[in-house]
Amino acid sequence: MSKKVKPTPPFTSEDEERAFWETHDSTEYVDWSKAKRVRLHNLKPTTQSISLRLPISLLESIKTAANSRDVPYQSLIKVWLSEKLHDAH
Repeated sequence: MSKKVKPTPPFTSEDEERAFWETHDSTEYVDWSKAKRVRLHNLKPTTQSISLRLPISLLESIKTAANSRDVPYQSLIKVWLSEKLHDAH
């Protein structure tokens, strides 16, 4: 049996919608039992630039490793960080 849900109010902007969901429980507005898993294959994750100070010798070693793999060094750093984080869990 489906759960009775409240109608979602209309929003005039993403900021207004974001503020609403920060203070409301989605289970009152969405019947999650009907949800289906989807894959967004072409969705690029949001990125943020950071500044990271590395010893020159370390950066040169990373660039050498990236060059030998024919990938940009920043991409290699991201892969290594992701792998290390995954291994830590």
